[in-house]
Amino acid sequence: MNRYQPPGANQDTHSKVIGYLLWIFGFTGAHRFYYGKPVTGTIWFFTFGLLGIGWLIDVFLIPAMDREADLRFTAGPIEYNVAWILLTFLGVFGVHRMYQGKWISGLLYLLTGGLFFVGVLYDFWTLNDQVSLRNQQNRSAFQ
Repeated sequence: MNRYQPPGANQDTHSKVIGYLLWIFGFTGAHRFYYGKPVTGTIWFFTFGLLGIGWLIDVFLIPAMDREADLRFTAGPIEYNVAWILLTFLGVFGVHRMYQGKWISGLLYLLTGGLFFVGVLYDFWTLNDQVSLRNQQNRSAFQ
């Protein structure tokens, strides 16, 4: 993948493999957050994937969610897959923020358990946009 593609070029920001791995825990909404659908991710979290029915249907919807995320978010040097894995497994330590170059908030997360977990929840809602913005800023710096 070319990290500095021109706008409108075909980019692969998200991975179906990661999407399906997160789908295994889909009753928590993890795959929906990953693909930039925080509202339905939250609904899935509180209803256990719409009592499992929405979770089962999502196995067929992941390819479409992947294509939509690839069109919606900006590719660049910060990889969405790495950021999401770091958030999912090490979010309370702020490693995903340090990966994006946000060292101060990353250290703050480290010292406060992800700002007492509220910051981690915020990042589940906004991580795709955070990475996309950083990648746009990096793209502008190289032009």
